[in-house]
Amino acid sequence: MLVAIGSKNPAKIHAVELAFKEMNIEVEVQPMDVPSGVSEQPFSDEETIKGAVHRAENCLNKKEIDIAIGLEGGVVESEFGLSVCNWGALVEKGKSPIIAGGARIILPNEITSRLRSGEELGPVMDDYANKKNIRKKEGAIGVFTNGLVTREEMFIHVMKLLIGQYQYRALMES
Repeated sequence: MLVAIGSKNPAKIHAVELAFKEMNIEVEVQPMDVPSGVSEQPFSDEETIKGAVHRAENCLNKKEIDIAIGLEGGVVESEFGLSVCNWGALVEKGKSPIIAGGARIILPNEITSRLRSGEELGPVMDDYANKKNIRKKEGAIGVFTNGLVTREEMFIHVMKLLIGQYQYRALMES
């Protein structure tokens, strides 16, 4: 089965590959650089979900594939502060998107103040942790959980939720 992912981010690509492998499903993963159709820093669940769906749908427009995956990270405001959020979408031609979300943690004030002023989480985290390309490695969640949960693991969880729903839908349609 040929699976496209609407990203060239190594953490997202590896999450897709590992999730299918852990579920004993043989796939060929095709990373694609496609637009999310949302802002660089999505600021709500709705915008983050739209970004994931758009990434997946844009893969379907570019290549003949079996299914397309979009994974998108964002932030969400609550009365307790700004938290990270992550959403995924699995899309097949002619069918409604399958959508799933994952873990959240509240971000520290020194991060949220910069995000609210218009900066993007990835570069802010690079500055904060004095590292490069955190978004392609452990992610903010990895930094703030002391490496116990990484961005890749967070997206593996989302992928399992997507694949499980995909399998269930296929079972119900047969």
